[in-house]
Amino acid sequence: MPRKIAVVVRDRQSEAFRISGGLIMMDDVIDVFVLDRKVAPDADTQRNYGLCKEVGLNLYTNNKDNTEMQYLSTEAIADKLLEYDIIDPY
Repeated sequence: MPRKIAVVVRDRQSEAFRISGGLIMMDDVIDVFVLDRKVAPDADTQRNYGLCKEVGLNLYTNNKDNTEMQYLSTEAIADKLLEYDIIDPY
């Protein structure tokens, strides 16, 4: 049975997106939550973020500047995180 894994992104965005993309190899359900910040414009972060979009990961954020992600309030994200088997913070 697949596990539900949430990757919570704050400071190490490039690494978090890279790990999120790699986790799909395990056939688990992977969702990514970007908190409080806009996705960084640097090349590494954008490449890894692009991979997450390309493979169809669910991307959520509490920052309305991240227009390509589904916006959720901080409270809604907190409630949603209760659904996951594993929460991996970055």
